[in-house]
Amino acid sequence: MNALSAVDQDNRHHKITDNRSRLLASNPVAERRIDLAGISTAVLVGGEGPPIVLLHGPGETSLWWIRIIPQLIKTNRVIVPDLPGHGSSRVNSNTLEADLVFQWLSELIEQTTSSSPVLVGHLLGGSIAARFTIKDEEQVSRLILVNSFGLGKFRPAPGFALRLIHFMLRPTRKNYDRFLPQCMYDVDHLRRQMGEKWDPFLEYNLECARDAEQKAALRILMQEVGIPKISSRDLARITIPAALIWGRHDRANKLHIAREASEQYGWPLHVIDEARDDPKLEQPDVFVGVLNNIINTT
Repeated sequence: MNALSAVDQDNRHHKITDNRSRLLASNPVAERRIDLAGISTAVLVGGEGPPIVLLHGPGETSLWWIRIIPQLIKTNRVIVPDLPGHGSSRVNSNTLEADLVFQWLSELIEQTTSSSPVLVGHLLGGSIAARFTIKDEEQVSRLILVNSFGLGKFRPAPGFALRLIHFMLRPTRKNYDRFLPQCMYDVDHLRRQMGEKWDPFLEYNLECARDAEQKAALRILMQEVGIPKISSRDLARITIPAALIWGRHDRANKLHIAREASEQYGWPLHVIDEARDDPKLEQPDVFVGVLNNIINTT
């Protein structure tokens, strides 16, 4: 594959920046750039109160949390980074590996919070959050995993896997439209709810999906900390309060994984109806209500 020309790279950067700016324009958070473990990291920060760190899913960005951020900042200091190599976070290090990701997260917490935060991870972000908590539990006050990878074997429904492969090989708008129903319970409803943000949201995600550096980072993160199952022995070492939030109709990381983890480790499980693998995006009001109940439960 030929490398992109300088002009093509510049055009792509401006498109991504424009779509990102449109999505952030009406969101009550400030975007900061922080060097974390050698990774130039884009971080959304807003609100006052107990800190909460939100980690997004694979191939996504901090903007996948924009439907719940306005509610959370009313009661919490909210920190939402782009994962290494995702969105506007650029990896300066020659090697992206698990230990670097954990160092990155540790420095994020140290530089953006004054006390141990609630750590919320979605899909890939959930696996990172769980592994980090096992490694550095003293830096986290509470762990909340949302449709998280790492708790069981990754065995998506055949239709999900087929559409995902098609989209990854050819990240076109047509293939994205075919893939979205595998991830979202009611795409038309979500489109209506997001209104004028829907098109820049999709276009921004497509631009990111076509970026060679982001593709490489995604592949490494999924291999290193996403797909591999965390051992039961390690998960049982988590002693801080932990809970699970799951979309009932998840086709990638099925509900039985959450039920088995809940039973095995004693973690409360909260199932959100009319949502697949992204309940925070599809059911933001319900999600925030569940999240607040978890956080406020001693």
